[in-house]
Amino acid sequence: MQFQISDELIQQVKDLIITKEDVHLRDILNEIHFADVAEVLGELSLPEATYLIKLLDSEKTSEALMELEDDFRERILENLSAKEIAEELEEMDTDDAADIIAELPNDLAEQVIAEIEDEQHAEDIKELLLYDEDTAGGLMAKELVKVKETWTVAGCVREMRMQAENVTRVHSIYVVDKEGKLKGRLSLKDLLTASTKTHISEIYIPKVDHVDVNTEGEEVARIMQKYDLEAIPVVDLEGVLVGRVTIDDIVDFIKDEAEKDYQLAAGISQDVEADDNIWELTRARLPWLILGLFGGLGSVFIMQGFEDVMANPRIRDLFFYTPLIAAMAGNVGVQSSAIIVQGLANNVVKGSLLKRLLKEVSLSLINGTALALLIIIFGFIMDYELAFSLTIATALMSVIIVAALIGTFVPIILDKKGIDPAIATGPFITTSNDIFGIFLFFYIAKVILGF
Repeated sequence: MQFQISDELIQQVKDLIITKEDVHLRDILNEIHFADVAEVLGELSLPEATYLIKLLDSEKTSEALMELEDDFRERILENLSAKEIAEELEEMDTDDAADIIAELPNDLAEQVIAEIEDEQHAEDIKELLLYDEDTAGGLMAKELVKVKETWTVAGCVREMRMQAENVTRVHSIYVVDKEGKLKGRLSLKDLLTASTKTHISEIYIPKVDHVDVNTEGEEVARIMQKYDLEAIPVVDLEGVLVGRVTIDDIVDFIKDEAEKDYQLAAGISQDVEADDNIWELTRARLPWLILGLFGGLGSVFIMQGFEDVMANPRIRDLFFYTPLIAAMAGNVGVQSSAIIVQGLANNVVKGSLLKRLLKEVSLSLINGTALALLIIIFGFIMDYELAFSLTIATALMSVIIVAALIGTFVPIILDKKGIDPAIATGPFITTSNDIFGIFLFFYIAKVILGF
């Protein structure tokens, strides 16, 4: 049965902190999963959470720290000494420890690394900090189990026992040559059934999916998803095995990327949280709002260019359909761009750009024709002149086609230029399509109605 965090438990923890009943606190929290400890910490004030971090075993709190919201974790770390932080990092896998170090100010980070007693652990952390955080090198952990192809099964088992002490989960056993270059992987079944004198070179599987340290995180995620991998080995540019990316790390990466893309699509240019301060939220939102403002002003100037429409009593009712045209343009553009962005993320958008655009035009013609017919039927019910209804229907169909082309074309071009295509699903597409939509609407009205 899943453990439940209740208001009574949180209040009990708060009361025990006040009365400093440390033994009782340890008894309660040491019995629950670190993720539940993190949830408890999240319900406490900063001083209370800091008190628990200092009180509980580092093995428990190091895992719980990684489950906390980034901002709250940073504030807790600010209340710990360099030695206390180092004690937490010594219990973490190197990839998690490197993430923590990266969040600290440079001077404090250096002090913390100097306080880590395990010199190899400290060196591994410093190595990981050299890689971009969104590459395989930045995502990998140094902890893994590897054996040399020249070892016998007996020697291999002996070495594995020692290595496994520092590895939380053993997903795979990797085989390397005398220079440390990745050669393949070892099946546990083959290891257990082979003679103790058999050499690993005789039983290992030479084919193994792997990535190098510079492989983008998105590509790592795609490979792991395609081949259902729980972990994937990482090699340097010379083929030497240097680490592995595990499924939990790639899930966290995918989640972070999805949040960034969602915010970008919503017109938020920086990674922010709901509880960030007003200044940070303003900086994240204002740029796109300014873009929307200028887009709106552009629409105003376009409408002013068709002042004669407003002055004509017979057709000035066209003005009331302006929001409809602008809304349809924005909706179609966002739909098209969202599909393309999703396809680019999953690496399924292939073939020529012309073929993709022709497909989108065909789809737009079908959708546009259906919607145009509905407009004409609506005009018949409302007793509009046929020319008036045809104007709105033609404009609507044209806007849908143009918006779909823009929504398809822009993300692909942005992706080819190395710019995150998620930007195309937000205010950028909506604003541009509003402008084009209004222009096309009044221009088509001018042509059909002849004013």
